[in-house]
Amino acid sequence: MKMGMNKKSDYEHYRVETEKPLLEWLLENLKGMSRSKIKATLKGKGIKVDGRIVTQFDYPLTPGMKISVSLNKQNDLFKSRYVKLVYEDRYLVVVEKTEGILSMAAGKQTPNVKSILDGYFLLSRQKCRAHVVHRLDRDTSGLLIYAKDMQTEQILEHEWHDIVYDRRYVAVLSGEMEEDEGTVTGYLKDNKSFITYSSPTDNGGKFAVTHFRTLARTTEHSLVEFKLETGRKNQIRVHAADLGHPVCGDIKYGNGDDPVHRLCLHAYLLCFYHPVTHERMEFETPIPPSFRRLF
Repeated sequence: MKMGMNKKSDYEHYRVETEKPLLEWLLENLKGMSRSKIKATLKGKGIKVDGRIVTQFDYPLTPGMKISVSLNKQNDLFKSRYVKLVYEDRYLVVVEKTEGILSMAAGKQTPNVKSILDGYFLLSRQKCRAHVVHRLDRDTSGLLIYAKDMQTEQILEHEWHDIVYDRRYVAVLSGEMEEDEGTVTGYLKDNKSFITYSSPTDNGGKFAVTHFRTLARTTEHSLVEFKLETGRKNQIRVHAADLGHPVCGDIKYGNGDDPVHRLCLHAYLLCFYHPVTHERMEFETPIPPSFRRLF
């Protein structure tokens, strides 16, 4: 039963009416919060039972107990113009990065997601470091996972293809796509200038498979969803160029078409089995408004 909000402390208060474990009760009663947000709030010490902070998922509740749920963001200590903290638990974090920032350091004084996370862990007194699991290009925005310890990082690295069951990007491509959906394959290999080239036959590179679906189109541009079967360097950008419709704003593989003054590629969907708890984790970010405005 909901009791209301204490404006002074920014908590919402509830009265327990049935005997249940805490997490089960929260999932049933906090209708406006996602499962991931509820678990993050619980782990982030945002739940009180009879005035005492509780983080134990199976903490036994009995009728008459009072539950207080913090309305403050669990990540108040996390402040960055480049990175949004989407989810956090004791093993990993999921973040959304903007375009223009590296996933990890590539030289001194370079802003990167890993250093921002390490600074947040230090500020929040967490004895951990951010371990890079996968990367996005500097000018690609979207969702990334970072492990908080080496063991979790190793599980994610070695079992990546079993753990990640859906990973999708959305891109604005130059020109009007002819096909509604399809698949691009080829062997991708870098030359000495670090330009990735595609070949339909084995060129000594890595085989890559990209599925695509056209979401919207005009005579000038197409909004296309890409689903990766393999995760090769510059895979979407090269395969989009192979289709004859390069990613807009792509200096390396594009044709000069730059309608929103950025690389129009965004990692918007990331679904995986938690490497430790094995729970299904599903995250989705909105398609950037600058992409949508073109359609």
